[in-house]
Amino acid sequence: MKKLKLAVTVGLLGVASSAFSAGVIINSAGTVALGINDLGHLNTSVGNVAANAGTTGLAFKFPAGVPLGGTFQDATSPGCDCEGWGVSVNGTTSGFANASVGTGGLALGSFATDGLEATSIVSLSALPGLSVTHHFTESVNAPGALFRTEVTITNTTGADVTDLKYVRVMDWDIPPTTFNEEVTIKGTATTSFLEESHDNGFNSADPLAASSPLNPATLDVDFTDDGPADHGAYFRFNFGDLLADMSQTFEIFYGATGTEAAALAAVAAEGIELFSFGQSSAGDNEITGSPATYIFGFKGVGGVPVIPPTGVPAPASLALVGLGLIGLSLRRRKTAAL
Repeated sequence: MKKLKLAVTVGLLGVASSAFSAGVIINSAGTVALGINDLGHLNTSVGNVAANAGTTGLAFKFPAGVPLGGTFQDATSPGCDCEGWGVSVNGTTSGFANASVGTGGLALGSFATDGLEATSIVSLSALPGLSVTHHFTESVNAPGALFRTEVTITNTTGADVTDLKYVRVMDWDIPPTTFNEEVTIKGTATTSFLEESHDNGFNSADPLAASSPLNPATLDVDFTDDGPADHGAYFRFNFGDLLADMSQTFEIFYGATGTEAAALAAVAAEGIELFSFGQSSAGDNEITGSPATYIFGFKGVGGVPVIPPTGVPAPASLALVGLGLIGLSLRRRKTAAL
């Protein structure tokens, strides 16, 4: 059932206008960094911490003792700042933001960050009463692994809108095999608001634009370790009608861990309903997830947790779950559509 909340106008959201145009937030463990632009899309040069790129999108500090250890390695900005989002209503009006693929149709309300969290509020240029808030903060349930983004789409246009769509898309560029990664998507069968998904991270974030997969076998299905290739993840949701003075809220998660087992534990701890992993194709890295498994997921999109939380260790134990979750590891069938 659709989540509907009473609308809150931008002026009541408690976020003042800011001189910041972008910023990087870093989790309390100092291991995951997220570079956020004022319109709510990732990949910014402001405060860049990535050693492998001139901008920070989603970066992970590689563990000591591995190649590149002790440095932040970014997984969305090398080669292409292709990460973004878009919203559309009524099948005719849209706005979108993606530093490389295109930005348009959005008006900035405010952006604020303190280095620990960030909030972006924008509206559709052609329909100012349709606003979108992205609030980025560290995950409570998996703080060492994930950032949580609460997305709230609010309708104060004075009339109902139909066909509310939201796209989030990214091009994975996973170090140390940048442009030659393995990509996984899970949860497509149970997320009822999901309208389309696949591996093409270079598509427009405009929900009204045509999209297509790079590998046709990835269209609208779960798959494991597709690749190696230069690709990513595309998700388009359709939330249906949004009544006047109501809002639609859901969550997006970005993060990274040193192993796949720890990434699966983070997914379980947050009850994530749909996710993509990006992993290196070197050696057996796509199996172990070492030295980094990058995470992109959703919750509140009409699905159920991909990994039931029963028996999952507490978040403080995420680094120790290798043995406990190895049986949950996504078994390796190259480009296998489930």
